[in-house]
Amino acid sequence: MNKSGFYRQLCHILSEEQILCEEPMSRHTTFRVGGPADYFLMPSPEQAGDIISLCKEAQMPYQIIGNGSNLLVADRGVRGVVIAFAGPAGQIQVQDNRITAGAGALLSRVARSACQAGLSGLEFAAGIPGSVGGGVVMNAGAYGGELKDVLEWVSVLTADGHIVKLDCEELELSYRHSCIPEKGMTVLEAGFFLRPAPEEEIRARMEELRRRRMEKQPLEYASAGSTFKRPEGYFAGKLIMDAGLAGYTLGGAQVSARHCGFVINTGSATAADIIGLIRHVRQKVQEQSGVTLEMEVKCMGGF
Repeated sequence: MNKSGFYRQLCHILSEEQILCEEPMSRHTTFRVGGPADYFLMPSPEQAGDIISLCKEAQMPYQIIGNGSNLLVADRGVRGVVIAFAGPAGQIQVQDNRITAGAGALLSRVARSACQAGLSGLEFAAGIPGSVGGGVVMNAGAYGGELKDVLEWVSVLTADGHIVKLDCEELELSYRHSCIPEKGMTVLEAGFFLRPAPEEEIRARMEELRRRRMEKQPLEYASAGSTFKRPEGYFAGKLIMDAGLAGYTLGGAQVSARHCGFVINTGSATAADIIGLIRHVRQKVQEQSGVTLEMEVKCMGGF
C-alpha cells in the first residue's frame, strides 16, 4: 500500500483533525527536540484497534507514546506512525474509593482529581508529567511511591487485537518495568484503588512534594526528568557529580548543576547533543566508579 492509499484508509477511521503528517516530534516531548513523524495520529481508545490493524496490513511501522515526558526522539524523526491517545482517552471518573482513567489522562490530573475527592495514594504522582498509559507501562514513581502501590487493573489492547482487562498482579510490575511492551500490549484504561483521607492533608502532602521538586530539580528547563535509573545501592546523581560532570555541557545539552541526575535542554539542544552527553556521562561514571548507568529515558528513531 502506497502513502496516498494509506492516508485514504486512515481517513476512513479518523477525522482529518486526528491525523498530522510530517509532525515535528519536538512538539510532543518534554525535551522539546525531535524531527518529524511521517504520521502522528490521535485516535480514541475505540479506534486504536482499527489503526493498529491497518498499520500491520500496510506493513507500516507504528509506535505508541504517552505524553512524551520520558522520550528522546532523533533529529531525523520517526518513519511510519506515532500514535498518541487524546480526547476520550483522557477521561477521569471517580466512584467511591476508585478512580478510572483513560490512557491519555495526565497523572497530575488524576492526582488532583483524587485530592478533590478526598482520596489518598497518588500524591507522589502530582508532579509527574507523564500520562496514565505511559506511567503504567514503566510503573512510574517518585518520592517513595509507585503506581503499582495503587493500581488495581488495566484494560489493554493485545497484540492480536483483543481488548482484555488484566489485574495489576498480571503486569509483572517492578522498578520502572512492566511486561506490557514485551507482550505487545497497549494500555487503554486503568483503575486505581485509593483510601479516604482529609482533602487538606492530601493537599498539604502534594504541596510539600511540589516544594521539594522546585528546590532540587531544574524544572525551568526542558528535560525528561531523571535521565538514568537508580543503580542498586547508589544514586545516579551522586555518581555523576562524583565524576566531575555537574554543569558539563555538550552543544545545547547540559548535566544540571542543580540535580546531576537530569540532562537538560538549555534552549538550543538537538537530540544528537542530548544522546551524546548521555553517552559521555555513562562512560565517565563507568570509568570513575565501575557502575554502568542504565537509561530511564526511551529513545525513538535512528540514533
